[in-house]
Amino acid sequence: MVTTTGVLFIVAAVVLFFFWIYGIVSFYFDLRYRFLPAVREHLRDDEQQARPDPEEYL
Repeated sequence: MVTTTGVLFIVAAVVLFFFWIYGIVSFYFDLRYRFLPAVREHLRDDEQQARPDPEEYL
């Protein structure tokens, strides 16, 4: 027999699961589209600064 407490428990579990999954997916998209491009650009800038300027040797 279904009780009110059981139904509330299932509803609360589903709601918490939804927000948990939403947080994981949001974190993934933040990493992919915000942080990884910033890290790549930072590494690319470091590589360009490490290279000597060819104009200095002419």
